[in-house]
Amino acid sequence: MMKRMFRQLHLWLGLGSGIIVLILSLTGCIYVFQDELQDWIRRDMIKVEAIGENQFPLSELTAKVQDRIGTDMEVSYVTIYPNPEKSWIFYSYKKNKEGITYFQTIDYYQSAYVDPYSGEIKGIVNEETNFFNVIKMLHWSLLLKTSIGQPIVGWSTFIFVFLLISGIVLWWPRSFKRAKNLFQIKWTKNYSFFRKMMDLHNVLGIYTALVALIIALTGMVWSFKWFMGIVYVIASGSTTPPDLSQPKSKPSQEFVAGVENLALENVRTNYPNAAAFRMYPAKDSTSCIQFYIQEKEAKYAISHQVYYDQYSGENLKERKHEDKNTGEKLITANYDIHTGRIFGLLGKIIVFLSSLFCASLPVTGFLMWRAKKKMRR
Repeated sequence: MMKRMFRQLHLWLGLGSGIIVLILSLTGCIYVFQDELQDWIRRDMIKVEAIGENQFPLSELTAKVQDRIGTDMEVSYVTIYPNPEKSWIFYSYKKNKEGITYFQTIDYYQSAYVDPYSGEIKGIVNEETNFFNVIKMLHWSLLLKTSIGQPIVGWSTFIFVFLLISGIVLWWPRSFKRAKNLFQIKWTKNYSFFRKMMDLHNVLGIYTALVALIIALTGMVWSFKWFMGIVYVIASGSTTPPDLSQPKSKPSQEFVAGVENLALENVRTNYPNAAAFRMYPAKDSTSCIQFYIQEKEAKYAISHQVYYDQYSGENLKERKHEDKNTGEKLITANYDIHTGRIFGLLGKIIVFLSSLFCASLPVTGFLMWRAKKKMRR
C-alpha cells in the first residue's frame, strides 16, 4: 500500500516538475566545466605577454580602466591574481532592482582584462550576454529575477529530493537474490518500449541517486534561508549566527594617498599562498575597502575576508577561515560541493555524469507514462 502511494506521488510530482528538473540538470551539466572552457576561450586576454619586474599600482590600473569605459559605468570590483602570468580583471556591474527577467535586472555588466606590467587593456567582455553567465542564471532562477525564479527552482529541487527518495523505495527489491538484475539495462528485442524506458529510468536513477541527492540538497541551501539555517545549526551545534557585519570607515581620520595599493600589499604579505584576491572599493563615505581572499585555485571552500579603512588604510576587521565554526565552513564550501570541484577534476566528472543522468530521468519517466497510457488503451 505504501509503494502504491509512493508510485502515485512519484508519477504526478514527476510530471509536474519534470521540465524544470530537466532544465536544471542540463544547465548544471554544461556549467560544471565553465572555468576550463572559459579560460581556454579567453586565453589571449588572460595570459600576459611578458612578465616584467614591476606591476602598475592598483589605483593607476583602476583609473586606466575607468577612463576607457567612460563615465556611464564605474569599476565595481577587481580580481587580482598572484600568478604573474595572469591578467587582472576589472568588473563593472550595476543592478536594476525594477527588472523582472535576468536581462532586465542588469544595467551593465562588463569585465576588462588588464596586463598589470604594461597597463594594457587586453580586452573588454560584455558579461551580461556571456554564454556561461546566461546558463548560470537559467540554472539559478530560470532567467527571472532572484526573488521570483529562486522559489520556483527551490521548490522544484525539494520535489526532486522526494522523487529520488521515493524512487529508491519503489526500486528496492523484495529479495536481494534478484538485486543484481536491477543494476543492469536490458535491451533485447522482445522487450517492449515501456520496459526499455523503465530499465533506463530505474538503473540510471539508482546509480546517480546519492550524488544527485547531494547536488539537490546543496542547491536548496541557496534557495531557502530556513534550510541554510538547519544546515548551519546541525553542523555548528549552535543557533548563534556568525558575525557578518562590516565595520565602518572613520571620515575623521587623515586621508592617506593610495590606500588601495597599501591594502593590497598588506593582504599579499599576510596571505602569500593565496590563489586570488578580490577587492571591493568603498561605496560611500563610511564604507570600507573589502578584500576577499581565495586560498586555492578554482576552489572557494577556504576563504578569508579583510576590511580596511578607506581613509587611513587601517585593518578594521579580519575573518580567517580557521576562525569560522564548522557550520560556516560547510556553507562556505557549498559551491565547491555542489559543483564537485571540492574533489578536483574527478569530482567535476562525477557531477557532470550525474547531472546528465538526472536530465534523462524526467524524459524516460514521461515516455514510460505515455507508453503505459497507450498500452491501457
